Amino acid sequence: MKKNVQLWVAVFLCFCGVVLLFCGFWVAPVGEIHNSVLVAYGEISAFAGSVFGIDYVRSTAFKRGLNDIEKKLKDKEEEKK
Repeated sequence: MKKNVQLWVAVFLCFCGVVLLFCGFWVAPVGEIHNSVLVAYGEISAFAGSVFGIDYVRSTAFKRGLNDIEKKLKDKEEEKK
């Protein structure tokens, strides 16, 4: 459920950023994208990327930590035998 929400938020933000870029072509002066539109798109893309990046690092670090703990427990059990 959480991954789905994150995915849809990121897709929505990227879609909004692309819409901003295209709107920059249609407002005066036609064909020129204003710097504020590019900055907004960059911020939206950075936020969407960070949502996935932070979650990915957190989940992989958690799994890696669990694997290390399980390995240490197995090693201790083998030493006792």
